[in-house]
Amino acid sequence: MSTATPFASVKLPAALVDKARDAAQPMRRSVASQIEYWATLGRALEQAGLSTQDSQALIAREESAANAVEVNVQPTLSPELDALHGHVLALAQSGALAERAKVAVAENRAKAAPRARGRNAA
Repeated sequence: MSTATPFASVKLPAALVDKARDAAQPMRRSVASQIEYWATLGRALEQAGLSTQDSQALIAREESAANAVEVNVQPTLSPELDALHGHVLALAQSGALAERAKVAVAENRAKAAPRARGRNAA
């Protein structure tokens, strides 16, 4: 009989885990919670209609800023993507994005909890 848990192990690049560890500290999150938070944000942006091209441009922008010694030149993005980026930043600064992520994480945990209890009870 299988004793499945609501969690799964995955392999992630060490660089991503290191970035998550750095980002998690000031927010007092675990590395796993930080990665879950990022995944929730990504899922929310996809559901909001962020295209693959927009996503790739934002990722490239973030990676180039992180890898640049001197950040004087930002990649040129479309006006729509700049507007979306500004909107996401405003949501992040207001705390609304973090609150939505907390709600999504809590909902996901609540969905996982009944299954775990049901398997243990059997």
